[in-house]
Amino acid sequence: MKRTTTGYADRRWTAHARSAVGWALGFLTLALALDTAAGTLDAARAGLWAGLAALVLAVLLPPRVTADEGTLSVRGLLRTRTVRTDALVAVGRHQGPGAQLLLYDAFGRHVEVDPRTLIADPLLWHLLETGAHRSRELGVLRHGCEVLAHLGDRVDGPRARAVFRVSGMR
Repeated sequence: MKRTTTGYADRRWTAHARSAVGWALGFLTLALALDTAAGTLDAARAGLWAGLAALVLAVLLPPRVTADEGTLSVRGLLRTRTVRTDALVAVGRHQGPGAQLLLYDAFGRHVEVDPRTLIADPLLWHLLETGAHRSRELGVLRHGCEVLAHLGDRVDGPRARAVFRVSGMR
């Protein structure tokens, strides 16, 4: 986990962002090369290809997830959304091809975060789980505890099994 001025950031984000930039630049390079080879490249077409490459980048660039004690933030292209994890009132799951974890706090704010980000980064998960536990203790979190429990099994299960296997406790 990478320490930032606002807490901890998803450690895989930099690699994913680099990959998105690579795909966008690859698209731009290929488009310009093909247009040049066809003899049809001019300033307007180069601008069009650059705009389309920027669109590819916007689609592929993942949101950046950061967490601190009591907060979880998701920064997208246009805005950053933050919830108080120690004041969660509901947790849900948006089903579909891009399943998202939905977190709602007592202040009317919400974020959507990819569960794979939390599964791949146990420290982010720990910060979210600690805040959610505090919300349950305060009686604020009333909906979605089973969603968090299921996600916790996906995060902790493989690691716990590995510890048991290594220690011979299987």
